[in-house]
Amino acid sequence: MNKTTSSHSPIHVIGGGLAGSEAAWQIAEAGVPVILHEMRGVRGTDAHKTESLAELVCSNSFRSDDATSNAVGVLHAEMRLAGSLIMRCADLNQVPAGGALAVDREGFAEAVSAAIANHPLITVLREEIRGLPPKDWDLAIIATGPLTAPDLAEAIRAETGADALAFFDAIAPIVHADTIDMDICWHQSRYDKVGPGGTGKDYINCPLTQERYDAFVDALIAGDKAGFKEWEGTPYFDGCLPIEVMAERGRETLRHGPMKPMGLTNAHNPSVKPYAVVQLRQDNALGTLYNMVGFQTKLKYGAQGEVFRMIPGLQNAEFARLGGLHRNTYINSPTLLDHSLMLKSRPGLRFAGQITGCEGYVESASIGLLAGRFAAAERKGASPVLPPVTTAFGALLNHITGGHIVSDDEPGKRSFQPMNVNFGLFPPLDPGALTRPEGAKRFRGKEKALAKKQAMASRALSDCASWLDKAV
Repeated sequence: MNKTTSSHSPIHVIGGGLAGSEAAWQIAEAGVPVILHEMRGVRGTDAHKTESLAELVCSNSFRSDDATSNAVGVLHAEMRLAGSLIMRCADLNQVPAGGALAVDREGFAEAVSAAIANHPLITVLREEIRGLPPKDWDLAIIATGPLTAPDLAEAIRAETGADALAFFDAIAPIVHADTIDMDICWHQSRYDKVGPGGTGKDYINCPLTQERYDAFVDALIAGDKAGFKEWEGTPYFDGCLPIEVMAERGRETLRHGPMKPMGLTNAHNPSVKPYAVVQLRQDNALGTLYNMVGFQTKLKYGAQGEVFRMIPGLQNAEFARLGGLHRNTYINSPTLLDHSLMLKSRPGLRFAGQITGCEGYVESASIGLLAGRFAAAERKGASPVLPPVTTAFGALLNHITGGHIVSDDEPGKRSFQPMNVNFGLFPPLDPGALTRPEGAKRFRGKEKALAKKQAMASRALSDCASWLDKAV
């Protein structure tokens, strides 16, 4: 289609993942032309399977959609207020997932790709950018994610004079639904919670006795694992640990983590409490594929089939995709970036998404949204207006660009690790903001903690709306 002309020079965005796609959308919606550079189609990655923009590789879940008391749900709501393409396409392609927002992977990526391709101010170029943007690209965003190609990664290191940090990330297996034994398993969301598009029975649950659980843990620990000697010294991110690494941390770790039985009742035997439960979440709109929740792994393919078929109900499971492991790379953002995500050593060049050190699909897209808005404002001659730290946008941005603990042992050295958005990143409520609800007999413990989250969520959404009214 013919692209609309504009009096503004284009902004270049490198990387067509969630962050890059969102950044390009926000820039174009502000009336500024965009050239989006995506290397898939010319060069693949270790994790992506298609050439679609915004392909999801680790999970199909955007996590909680509760904007009243959950930080990621608040981020969802703020992104919707800001006209997020990623959230719009997620909402249009949701599949049942209890209290979470999960999507049909293919439908979601196709929707994002189509919207980008059809926008009159966005041009997509399929090419690999091997170095930092040339100087005549006066405004650019690097949103190449955790799988940044080696040449570009090396160019970033050369420019910053600092080594990139890195961590392992792992992918969970996907099972064909019709190979799951429903005479053993049952449908139920934890605590029967009903989420967007859900019924309260959105997960398939596989029960384990203590004997079966112990045997499974032993097999996980003993299973043949992929070796990555060239990656030695690279830490795992705790939010996406391989299942066998969790098992090695203690025999009870899994049943207090992804295999916890709380909030679940075996429909086939309600009187017997499962010792542990494996949950599978719907992965596509047809309901033919289910993702093993929390079962990202570095087991070799042969071992995966043997070990995971030990799970009751999965003894005859056929896998649409086995798990895998890849290396994620991110920069030391607090040292290298200013508060508008601009590289301090190179005015006009911003970073966005997981390469900045945020973690999670929604968080990556939100940082792309901010980078796009900041760049568009600058192109239009205005100064970027930062979101208040009381918002989910602002709390996450502050974490990435400076909200870190300085080591006592090494003065001046910051401790920086990837982080999902959470209420711990938000500033405290004002004194007196919490009051005992009228008629409540007690106001402490869980009740007070919930009220605190609700107050933070309400404050965030109100402050976000005010910020959007002021921002260019």
